[in-house]
Amino acid sequence: MKVLVVDDSAFMRRAVTQMLDDDPQIEIVGTGKNGKEGLELAKKLQPDVITMDIEMPEMDGLTALRRIMRECPTQVLMFSSLTTEGSHAALQALKLGAADVMAKDASQISLTINRIKDDLVTRVKALGHAKKLRAGKPAAPQDSPDPPPKFRPGQFDVVCIGSSTGGPPVLETILTALPATMKTPIVVAQHMPAVFTKSMSERLASDCNMEVVHAENHTPLESGKIYIAPGGQHIHLNKLGLAKWELLVNGEPTGALYKPSVDALFYSAAKHTGSRTLAVVLTGIGNDGLEGARALHARNGTILAQNQETCVVYGMPKAVTENALIAASLAPQQIAKSLLTLAGASAEPTALAG
Repeated sequence: MKVLVVDDSAFMRRAVTQMLDDDPQIEIVGTGKNGKEGLELAKKLQPDVITMDIEMPEMDGLTALRRIMRECPTQVLMFSSLTTEGSHAALQALKLGAADVMAKDASQISLTINRIKDDLVTRVKALGHAKKLRAGKPAAPQDSPDPPPKFRPGQFDVVCIGSSTGGPPVLETILTALPATMKTPIVVAQHMPAVFTKSMSERLASDCNMEVVHAENHTPLESGKIYIAPGGQHIHLNKLGLAKWELLVNGEPTGALYKPSVDALFYSAAKHTGSRTLAVVLTGIGNDGLEGARALHARNGTILAQNQETCVVYGMPKAVTENALIAASLAPQQIAKSLLTLAGASAEPTALAG
């Protein structure tokens, strides 16, 4: 697959190029030192994937991304600084059409290059593969033929959502559609660094009707609230007593590649809420959530998955779907419709995000 690398730092251009060039499936077709060059090269070279910095001279990454998605759409992985300002820019990039974001800390690359390299190569190959799968196929309907399941208010004690690559805009679509009358608490495990999940919580808090909380250890699980797991740590449900739960947040190793791990969240739900759990698996690389979904399925939990046509990368939802663990495969708007029934609502959700 053809990859274009765009960054104003010569060091970062070399580092990213070297990390990717070692893989025989990846060909670096060009490099650019700012957004203007990146846009010109994207049009000329037609890469499968672009890795691009956000803060650059002449034309910044967000401006270049906006024009690339309009003039020569492709898969774009944005590098954003590991700061609060950088995390807000990363979320904006995802809203503009970026497929994925990675946190960039140039000072740490030489110290953690093997971990960063593996993560970068995995993401780039997944994005390139997803693009090639869609290439040449006629546009498929966004909605799934599966009807959105209808639930009863009070049917579940908790909704657990697992999400990765391409997930934040989908979460925004689903969660902003829910009314303040929604009482079932929602716990979200999104693969992102902690500063990014904090910014995502703040953005959702300003847009959602439900209260949004960036979870901490021993946070009580209360009705009518959405809890976002902090990046870099796992989140678990823990039962305290009759109809009383808390969230445990820790960085203890579980063998999981990503923190927060969707498997860890689903396993704890299988143990503590079982059949009164509604789990949702959204777009993402790999199969995080599969084993936790198996445990939930064995306890008669209900599982929904995002459909292939609307996924940036159809990895995590594919795993649970192909293993026959789900009740339905749905587009984000259809998932929102199902969750609305938990609030006793039938109104059509408003499309607020892509």
